[in-house]
Amino acid sequence: MIPSPVSIALDLAIIGGGVAGLWLANRAKSAGYSVAVFESGGLGGGQTLASQGMIHGGMKYTLAGALSGASEAIAEMPRHWRACLCGEGDVDLQHTRILSDHFFMWSGDDLGSKITGFFASKITRGRIEPVNPNRRPPLLRHPLFTGSLYRLEDLVIDTPSLVNNLANNIEGHCFCIDWSQAQLLKDATGQLSLHIQTPQQSLVIQAQRFIFTAGKGNAELLAQIGEQQPAMQLRPLQQVMVKNHHPFDFYGHCLGIGTTPRLTISSHRLPDGEHVWYLGGSLAEEGVNMSADELIQKAETELRDLIPWINLHNAEWAVLPIERAEPLQPGFARPDNAFMEKVPGTNVLVGWPTKLTLAPNLANQALELLQGDGVAPQPANNFNYLLDYLPYAEPDKTPWEKAFPPKISAEEAMALRFKELDENDE
Repeated sequence: MIPSPVSIALDLAIIGGGVAGLWLANRAKSAGYSVAVFESGGLGGGQTLASQGMIHGGMKYTLAGALSGASEAIAEMPRHWRACLCGEGDVDLQHTRILSDHFFMWSGDDLGSKITGFFASKITRGRIEPVNPNRRPPLLRHPLFTGSLYRLEDLVIDTPSLVNNLANNIEGHCFCIDWSQAQLLKDATGQLSLHIQTPQQSLVIQAQRFIFTAGKGNAELLAQIGEQQPAMQLRPLQQVMVKNHHPFDFYGHCLGIGTTPRLTISSHRLPDGEHVWYLGGSLAEEGVNMSADELIQKAETELRDLIPWINLHNAEWAVLPIERAEPLQPGFARPDNAFMEKVPGTNVLVGWPTKLTLAPNLANQALELLQGDGVAPQPANNFNYLLDYLPYAEPDKTPWEKAFPPKISAEEAMALRFKELDENDE
């Protein structure tokens, strides 16, 4: 006999387990909603872990010498995140690792009177400040460095620990979904339901609201239910990773002649402790149509030109193609803020944070839409069936872990280190 499907009622079914979905799930659970996050890969495995971890206040958008809509929309984000990291915000991020509590902006040449005057103006006070030569980071203390250097209030977080922190806050609410065994269906009234076939049981998941936070996957989810709006645009990039032997971490933007940084560097560690520099900025934008070898050559040339004193001998290189998903904008413009919108006539919300920094804004917008529609928490129905039949979703590996797999595990490296110490003691 074929067992009857089990019906599970939720307040919110969130599809997409990156920072957008996880942050929203944290906020929704705290507000009393019954919520489940469904992820087809590893948590954070799309744009979240591929980001550089920058929580910025928009100053990198001011390179034309004026504040822009984008810079003002996210001006308060570093303070918001800092409160959360201290356990005093709307989401508890006390277990998220901070890689750097500031970011640098430097130039190899004179910045020009317009932008220098702007950086010194009252408008930017407290958000950017010049760095005294004796306070420079180790990378830029070399005698050959003669450019301008500024310190931003921006911070850098370790995205793997962020994903783990957000997932642990809602332990038991993040599930793997195999789309070859699952389907979204929309009835004649526009109400969605999620049908999942597990080896043991058929599940029918109903929710007051289905919320798509799957980044690039949102378009496919909408197509599955016969919808095309809200439309999406993709911003392709090709980041570069270099595993080097430089002993110091560094986080900074190098200014060029354009309105975006010529090069952005963030530092990350592999499980065995090795250093990786993750390179973005104009390099990643201009490198979209290059082959991997061509882009690596360009990246090496840029580093030798901008930081000629570093040693790149025996460095290992890799590239990472990324397609950043955003709501469609006129003229393919960059969105100024996070985006969340209801699909008319349905119980579906669709959102893109557009930047890691703006994940809190996306959650705020979603909760406002729920409250505006009168969607209040209801008693959960058979939620435990999800625990019984679906596996938990686990955090994905970082792009640099995948690009530079360790020859031995971190545990083996630690055991070998202690063994060598013991032998020396003898």
